[in-house]
Amino acid sequence: MGWFSRSEPQEQKNSQEQESKWEQTLGFDPSQLTNVSNVIQTPGALDVNKLHPLAGLDKGVEFLDLEEEQLSTMEGSQGLIPSRGWGDDLCYGTGAVYLIGLGSGGAYGFFEGLRNIPPNSPGKLQLNTVLNHVTRRGPFLGNNMGVLAMMYNLINSSIDSYRGRHDTVGAVGAGAITGAIFRSSRGLKPMGYASAMMAGAAGSWCLVKKSLLN
Repeated sequence: MGWFSRSEPQEQKNSQEQESKWEQTLGFDPSQLTNVSNVIQTPGALDVNKLHPLAGLDKGVEFLDLEEEQLSTMEGSQGLIPSRGWGDDLCYGTGAVYLIGLGSGGAYGFFEGLRNIPPNSPGKLQLNTVLNHVTRRGPFLGNNMGVLAMMYNLINSSIDSYRGRHDTVGAVGAGAITGAIFRSSRGLKPMGYASAMMAGAAGSWCLVKKSLLN
């Protein structure tokens, strides 16, 4: 018991010396600090000269000046959604077309599954039949349309960059090239059909976009 009684005053003395050291270094006692804003807002409470030079607080607080990138200024590039360039067009176009294909394919698979339900089958089998058709048609159409949209946007952006402007001619040409590449492994006739369909789809989209913007 005697040893504990002698050590407690020594520990208290060391604690007081440590608090005094912090107060001399920082200008305040950290153990008594409950709100940092009180120290910052109080004039003269925080002496930056006592802080480490690497802190750099004597130069003031610097804030990052972040500015949004400028929107694309290419002729004819104004669309339904503000775009900063080909990257935005690629993300927006591919994502939107993929979701449309996924939803359309899933809806088609749903009704196809309803038509192909075995007669007098239990409920679990009916549900499983419908879900099988939905999961087969939805991802298939969504993936194919997503690939087409990605190819089209990359080719269209390349044509626009080369020509220095975005217009219907470039979009239709990009659609024709995309369709031909997409069906290039099936032969010349499928390539021609796919090229014509994609060119028509690109031209139709340009007309719809112009009508909505005007």
